[in-house]
Amino acid sequence: MSSNVSEFTQQAQEQTLSAIRQSQQAVVEAVQAWAQAVEKTVPETPSLPFAEELPTPQQLIHTSFDFAEQLLRTQREFAENLITAAAPVIDKTQPQQS
Repeated sequence: MSSNVSEFTQQAQEQTLSAIRQSQQAVVEAVQAWAQAVEKTVPETPSLPFAEELPTPQQLIHTSFDFAEQLLRTQREFAENLITAAAPVIDKTQPQQS
């Protein structure tokens, strides 16, 4: 039974991720079309003395997602440590496998 639940959960996760990727790709394509359409109408930004010190959009994405990955990894370790700490009680409440 546990195997069936695991397989169902994995399939549901894969389908969800696939749907998310498809919708993300549609948004990327829409933004590309929009950017190509309005590119020539947007004026150049004047040079600012401190502009070189500002992070690029790519740098912002990288640092934000790097932090999110570290945060998620930390949260996972915390959750696993909680399960380990509670193992004596959890083990008693789990049905015995035959």
